[in-house]
Amino acid sequence: MNFPRKAFVCLLTAALLSAANPAYAIDPSTATKVFTRIATASALRNPSVAVIDASTGELIYQSNGDSQRKPASVMKILSATATLKYLDPAKRYSTRVFNTNESGTVVLQGDLDPWYSLKVKEGKKMHRTSVPTLASHIQSAAGADSKKLTVKYSGLYSKDIANLAKYFKSKKIKVTWQKVAKSEGTSIGVEEKYLSTSPTIQEITHWFLTWSDNVLAERLARQSAKAAGYPFDDYGVSDLFKKILTDMEIDPSALNIHDASGLSKQNKITAKLMAQLLFKIHKEPAFAQLISGLPVSGVSGTLSKRYLDSAPEAVGLVKAKTGTLNGTVSMAGYVESGDREYVFVVLADRIAGGTRAANKARETLDSYLGQIAKPLSVQATIQPVMTSGSQTP
Repeated sequence: MNFPRKAFVCLLTAALLSAANPAYAIDPSTATKVFTRIATASALRNPSVAVIDASTGELIYQSNGDSQRKPASVMKILSATATLKYLDPAKRYSTRVFNTNESGTVVLQGDLDPWYSLKVKEGKKMHRTSVPTLASHIQSAAGADSKKLTVKYSGLYSKDIANLAKYFKSKKIKVTWQKVAKSEGTSIGVEEKYLSTSPTIQEITHWFLTWSDNVLAERLARQSAKAAGYPFDDYGVSDLFKKILTDMEIDPSALNIHDASGLSKQNKITAKLMAQLLFKIHKEPAFAQLISGLPVSGVSGTLSKRYLDSAPEAVGLVKAKTGTLNGTVSMAGYVESGDREYVFVVLADRIAGGTRAANKARETLDSYLGQIAKPLSVQATIQPVMTSGSQTP
């Protein structure tokens, strides 16, 4: 992995400090004190908090742990769980273009690839089907000089068809789009002129966790619902999420699902429920790829720029999904402390709106987590955190 230069320096510094002063794991009672301060920090406005000792499964701390709160993108942990449980992680999606015996008519067949790109360069770099490249092959299959086409398609999302239509319009090419059954397209397709394959579902899931991609989370969660026998919609996703929790012996009654990405402010979960899920995942090898896809403090994804200044000693030691809505800052994942690891969930959905309050909440949370994650000597003590010139409790 290519670490940002500043993150590398922080990791090296932490390693040198560890060599000079052997690190001691924060014990559960000390961790409880830190999370108590998180729960009472004014910047977080009475959040929902739950903490589990990953080695024992014991719930060592909770504050408002059973209070239903807005999870924001922490919801994507459930989407990833569903994806890796019900879809083949090794599967790659295909998109094909066929010519036909009818002049100007092309068959476009997909299998619901969730991850098209609008840019050629991005598509090549990430092995994704790009709209401009796909459009070029459609036109070529119809006849390079064609300015009027008919495309009979199946297995594509309406949004991707809309993006293709917009691209053709920009090139002043008139296209008639006809949605057909796959069998009809197969019956009239003559020769395959183009084939594009996606990254694996495992790679796509890793991406949407690391970078919090809403569209990918929604699409893969719906595909998972369909694979599990539920409707291909938000209702199906809700039923699937509840089934997953029930199968893991977690009470799903506190779950209120309106989408799979966390964008809806109507979504509600509890910190305790999410902590229990993260602990169950932690024990199952089948979900190792989910954990590896979580952003890492100061290193990757939505945490790549955090901790570098607020808690450099914690760089590389926090793996967690972040979540942000106006008035909500959330985080759920794992924090390493020597030979211990803690599962934690913090849902702060009552902070003031705007960037300033959100940044202060993140800084407070990161600084306290740094007191658990950083290498500590025997004499280490918990110090209050300073944010924006004021002291939090």
